[in-house]
Amino acid sequence: MRNTDDFLIFYHLIEQGSFSKAADQVGLTKSVVSKRITRLEQDLGVQLVYRTTRKLTLTEAGEVFFGHAREVYYSVQNAEEAMSGLGESLTGTIRLTVPTISGELLLPKAISEFSAKYPEIHIDMDLDNRFVDIVKEGFDLAIRTGELPDSSFIARRLVDAHWVICGAPEYFARNGVPKVASELVNHNCLAYSYQETGAKEWLFKGKNKPYTIKVNGNFTTNNASALRRAALFGQGLVYVPKVLVAEDLKAGSLIEVLQEQVAKCLGIYAMYPYTRHQPIKVKLFIEHLYQCYQKHEDNF
Repeated sequence: MRNTDDFLIFYHLIEQGSFSKAADQVGLTKSVVSKRITRLEQDLGVQLVYRTTRKLTLTEAGEVFFGHAREVYYSVQNAEEAMSGLGESLTGTIRLTVPTISGELLLPKAISEFSAKYPEIHIDMDLDNRFVDIVKEGFDLAIRTGELPDSSFIARRLVDAHWVICGAPEYFARNGVPKVASELVNHNCLAYSYQETGAKEWLFKGKNKPYTIKVNGNFTTNNASALRRAALFGQGLVYVPKVLVAEDLKAGSLIEVLQEQVAKCLGIYAMYPYTRHQPIKVKLFIEHLYQCYQKHEDNF
């Protein structure tokens, strides 16, 4: 196995752009660094850099090796920061922004358990269904569902959220139970307007690819709790994340239909800005959230 120092010396050589500056970074002499790079190239059997009096240029092999060298450097840095972070005073505030469903269901329990472990850390949770600019508005992290458009953020997948179609027993007693998705046109379908596919475009599995069916109903809302209550009152069918109605399904107060045909499933992520200096309290909180979501995965 190659010595980690080889990766670190090569990383600093390319980052600094000269042997003398790289030598200063790693605490060696210029001649030793030069010899180490020459020996590295000999061991690998490829040339990694073109040397001129003015600059260093990476070869194709050098580009590949530098990518790995950079990963080794960041791994070492992160390990050192994590160890030093264990001595940090776990105090202060963690600001997070979350969608309404997450904020009203599992997160309160997760936060309560985290606060029991770390009572000096204050959790400031903002419930908002809009796409919040984490950096601009000063949040440490966000809980987001679905597509992740911004690659400048790091995303930790917490769980996959499956959606279900369900209604109250009394609704089905009056209107019958749909056996196939096409029969939904004959049902009162209550719409949840906070979803990217549209409030009345419900997604189903097809033979080759998913397809949507346009439904209709007499109630639309952007509040998931209000939608759930309407379903419990027997007003109509709802297409919602399973976690919203998991306890109702277990109790039999809501009944799931078209289970094998529903196609919607979205990832839930903890997202935070890319930084090598993530506070240890935020790292601990994200790991705690992951364990909590995984523990309750059956509800999703």
